Amino acid sequence: MKHIGYYNGDIGPLEEMRVPMLDRAVFFGDSCYEMVNFRNKRAFGLHDHLNRFYNSLKFLKINFDMSLETLAGEIQKLIDMNECDCGTVYWQGSRGTAMRYFTYDSKNIRGNLLMYTSPNYLEPQEHVYSLKSHEDTRFLHCNIKTTNLIPAVMYSQSSLEEGCQESILHRGDRVTECGHSNVVMLKDGVLCAPPKDNLILPGVTMSNLIMLAEKNDVPVRIAPFTMDELKNADEIIITSTGVPCIRALSLDGEEIGGRDPGLLHKLQKAYMDFFISETDRTPVLDEMHY
Repeated sequence: MKHIGYYNGDIGPLEEMRVPMLDRAVFFGDSCYEMVNFRNKRAFGLHDHLNRFYNSLKFLKINFDMSLETLAGEIQKLIDMNECDCGTVYWQGSRGTAMRYFTYDSKNIRGNLLMYTSPNYLEPQEHVYSLKSHEDTRFLHCNIKTTNLIPAVMYSQSSLEEGCQESILHRGDRVTECGHSNVVMLKDGVLCAPPKDNLILPGVTMSNLIMLAEKNDVPVRIAPFTMDELKNADEIIITSTGVPCIRALSLDGEEIGGRDPGLLHKLQKAYMDFFISETDRTPVLDEMHY
């Protein structure tokens, strides 16, 4: 199978799987999610995504009984069943199943686990993006990877209708992140990234890029930056699990970036080399450290 579905241990073709209507994810988005890429049957950055998933569960106080190690094994099981060598695993932990009330019985409700795999490839790094800016009016817990994604849907649709691939969000003049990605920039040879506070999702790809910059003697600055600073950056880089360091060359219809291709390509190559090295062998679960 190329598309495999999973719900609380039941596994089958994705199109045949069913989720109960009373799963609280359906009515409230009362859940959190993660996804990883895999290549050669090996998940990339799995422990980082699992750690963020369990942090989100903790923030939301979801009673999720499965241990991290067991979940890692279930994810690997789906990867091994998938016919494709390259793909994505998406998983979601919801509050549980109960009648639709805003409140819930915290002692007696237990989390549900939904997963699926599908073929997928990283977006080619030679692609470039056009961007559109929006005032960031989302809630103030952006560090939780919740499934309450309506604002992201609205920003993304607005940007798409204006021929853009992503959105730049800001609170006042401070740049936060994108509609469904992180944004970092290069300025005077320095990789500039926002702090991992409650206003942004702590992106795993962004964290890997910072780590790789430091390993390759590229200075890193972690601090808030403004819209003006973004517009005057040498390069603007968009990152997410499926977007490995994509360059942006326009913002609100004006040209931006494009002034430090050498350093940009150095970081892009470092990321892809890291991705390939981490996915070039079949994982042995006992070798993973969480």
